[in-house]
Amino acid sequence: MGPAERAESLARMAERELDILVVGGGVVGAGTVLDAATRGLTTGIVEARDWSSGTSSRSSKLIHGGLRYLEMLDFALVREALKERGLLLGRLAPHLVKPVPFLYPLQHKGWERWYAGSGVALYDAMSLSSGYGRGLPVHRHLSRRRALRVAPGLKKEALVGALQYYDASTDDARFVSTLVRTAVAYGAHAANRARVVGFLREGERVVGARIEDLEQGGEFEVRAKQVVNATGVWTDDTQGLIAERGQFHVRASKGIHLVVPKDRINSSSGLILRTEKSVLFVIPWGRHWIVGTTDTDWDLDKAHPAASSADIDYLLEHVNTVLTTPLTRDDVQGVYAGLRPLLAGESDATSKLSREHTVAHPVPGLVVVAGGKYTTYRVMAKDAVDEAVRGLDRRVADCCTEDVPLAGAEGYSAVWNARARIAARTGLHVARVEHLLNRYGSLVDEVLALVTADPALGEPLPAADDYLKAEIVYACSHEGARHLDDVLTRRTRISIETFDRGTRSARECAELMATVLDWDEEQIKKEVEHYEKRVEAERESQRQPDDQAADAARLGAPDIVPL
Repeated sequence: MGPAERAESLARMAERELDILVVGGGVVGAGTVLDAATRGLTTGIVEARDWSSGTSSRSSKLIHGGLRYLEMLDFALVREALKERGLLLGRLAPHLVKPVPFLYPLQHKGWERWYAGSGVALYDAMSLSSGYGRGLPVHRHLSRRRALRVAPGLKKEALVGALQYYDASTDDARFVSTLVRTAVAYGAHAANRARVVGFLREGERVVGARIEDLEQGGEFEVRAKQVVNATGVWTDDTQGLIAERGQFHVRASKGIHLVVPKDRINSSSGLILRTEKSVLFVIPWGRHWIVGTTDTDWDLDKAHPAASSADIDYLLEHVNTVLTTPLTRDDVQGVYAGLRPLLAGESDATSKLSREHTVAHPVPGLVVVAGGKYTTYRVMAKDAVDEAVRGLDRRVADCCTEDVPLAGAEGYSAVWNARARIAARTGLHVARVEHLLNRYGSLVDEVLALVTADPALGEPLPAADDYLKAEIVYACSHEGARHLDDVLTRRTRISIETFDRGTRSARECAELMATVLDWDEEQIKKEVEHYEKRVEAERESQRQPDDQAADAARLGAPDIVPL
């Protein structure tokens, strides 16, 4: 998905009518275009910003069934999500989705162990009964002494015992870009930084969209038999382009997360804690922990939701209730905020497929999919394409994505087993090879080929040494990165994994990107300046007392490509 491939995709989409055009490059849109492409349909996907630049890069990074939905008695949703978790772990994306243990501290003797233990036992049983749950250990009960061996950083008085169970995690942004790459491998056309500015109509029917190329300039038309609106929290805005009253509305809920170094919390397991509002996770993330999340209404800027000082204090206050060594603001390496697309339907009839996501056909030629959760993206995509197929005048194959591994998954186990040989051949440390395999899977040879061609690319970035210089180049040549923010925030996680938020790596990364994207010195300077302004605006927003002030501060930094 390099620059040439993007240009070719735009040209091909404008040349002939597609079967399905997907609008929105988050996990649901990416899943939808893969579903459609693997049914043999001619498909395209456009995204106004970068792949997963909205909600899908700012989640809790969890692939999970949702224990809290059991308390709500939503067994069907949990079963569905657990099946998807098992599929991703074992078949579809074993290189990107990994098991994670969680410790649930018990605070009451007797009844709580029975109550929580019954819920976790049911969770495991539903996972196994789905037919895809054998890749994870079952839960276990721990005494206080054994729990403190697992997590010595917990206060002794914060628990009387614990339960330990397993879920899974993923790099959400990398997962989405891999979905898009997989769809492209099956014939889909894909272009980021391509914004829908209007829909094409023939009478009542939607027959395509008018697209603005935000990189090269100009507008063109893409005709399609069916258009799928998968724009998440922007659903209402996109629907507004056809001047039709929606059958449902999407409300944005803000969740923020903190990233802290691994040595700040002494534990070999993730943690899940109850709060007065919901739950709080402490999630292992490489050499870091992710602490989150909040759940508050948000009706301000959707592109750049801002974390306020109050949000950060909330998370620190709650996690510190159980830690022997409290976290402080100085421990926080990164902060990110995302928006959940929550359905607010006008009637029960609009929720056609489940309580958690909805598919609608508001006008002929246009399908809308909204709501849902990251883990069940594949089910949402299937439902959206099934609905779109009803508007096509021919028989179309059924969904087959349950059996389509993502790019890098095929042969991953064999390559993983050969990691010592790869390390010996390349001169890289085995730990470095493992890191690459968990990002690229069996596509790792494409990254290593860059190092073979230019050994200097085999060096780590000095200010972010988890990443090789080759990965920055690869992000542009193979993964669709167009700007510095794309690389530092989504293709890598340097923006939240370093105390400088990526500013010390910005110049070097921009120079590496320039070799692929043909930037001159003026563009390199512009990219770095925009990124530094973004970081400063985010830092300033995190010093503000409330959402309004934080939003105003964050909007002080303009986008590199204004919409």
